[in-house]
Amino acid sequence: MTEEFIPFNKACFEGKELVYIAKSIENGHISGDGPFTKQCHAILEKETGAHKALLTTSCTHALEMTAILLDIQPGDEVIVPSFTFVSTINAFVLRGAKPIFADIRPDTLNLDETQLESLITPRTRAIVPVHYAGVGCEMDTIMQVANKHNIAVVEDNAHGLFGLYRGRPLGSIGCMATQSFHETKNITCGEGGAVLINDPVLCDRAEIIREKGTNRSRFFRGMVDKYTWVDIGSSYLMSDILAAFLYAQLEGKDHIQEHRSRIWDTYSDGLSSWAVSNGVRLPIVPEHCQQAYHMFYILMPNLERRQALIAHLKKNNILSVFHYLPLHLSDMGLKFGGQAGLCPVTEKVSDTLIRLPFYNELRHEDQLRVIDVIREFRV
Repeated sequence: MTEEFIPFNKACFEGKELVYIAKSIENGHISGDGPFTKQCHAILEKETGAHKALLTTSCTHALEMTAILLDIQPGDEVIVPSFTFVSTINAFVLRGAKPIFADIRPDTLNLDETQLESLITPRTRAIVPVHYAGVGCEMDTIMQVANKHNIAVVEDNAHGLFGLYRGRPLGSIGCMATQSFHETKNITCGEGGAVLINDPVLCDRAEIIREKGTNRSRFFRGMVDKYTWVDIGSSYLMSDILAAFLYAQLEGKDHIQEHRSRIWDTYSDGLSSWAVSNGVRLPIVPEHCQQAYHMFYILMPNLERRQALIAHLKKNNILSVFHYLPLHLSDMGLKFGGQAGLCPVTEKVSDTLIRLPFYNELRHEDQLRVIDVIREFRV
């Protein structure tokens, strides 16, 4: 008898999503900045300490907003880890910026902060650290270097909502941060994101950019008697229907995070001895970081064994996946000066990392089956 298929990811309800969607329709306001949007903003501001949170249609759009807010111009340089999703840098390339690819640390797989000084030039305008797997980058050093050179720091916190770095919420340390509520994230509404504004000076313009370059938000607050076109911008607002779904997830955040922490710990405990005996590395979380329990990955000795384990799991009806390909070796990355050997840790990790099934409703018995199948595999 064939075992039931275990997916890598699965969209999950927390409880009241459909109730709140119906309520949003009853409210008669299903476009952006409705009642549920405002409630989501309040939760995000409370949890992260952001001066202002603004929902967007995606984390990609949130990143695009940060590039506009920083007034990125053609020829400006933006430092970004090569091991990240393309949106992290594409938002700045759209404004004419040149990406400067940084390698990652071999322990946390975050941007290697020791490289920053060597990558900075007079044209450097921003540093975009990515809190990989919801484990905080070394933000003290990053901020120290950035402040020394008067460079903005934008945290790509797509993985890290509710994570902490030395007691501070991830997303609260740079001048801005971005969040993702994509289907694969801990808290989701299918597609969605948010920009977190930590520098109050940027708040008014952020609202304008998000509202197609108009001062519409000020009009609805009664601060102006009409609204008009005052800046560049686009339509970055999330529908209140999606915000209703998101609010149900945010309302259940404690339950979601508790369950995900149990999943992570079960993988860690169940695979630790196998990893040691097979030369496999499990995630490393520094003591000063409280992770967000976004994913669980393993690092195999080489590409051949990584592919063999993926095939072994697939044969047993379990889907596991690798992650980012190095940006500096992509077609676009090569155009910006990328070349083999530029980021050796990134290249090694990209060839050897496997992400295991991890979603909010992953059953304990299914997870134990994943662990048992992995334990059968000999490197």
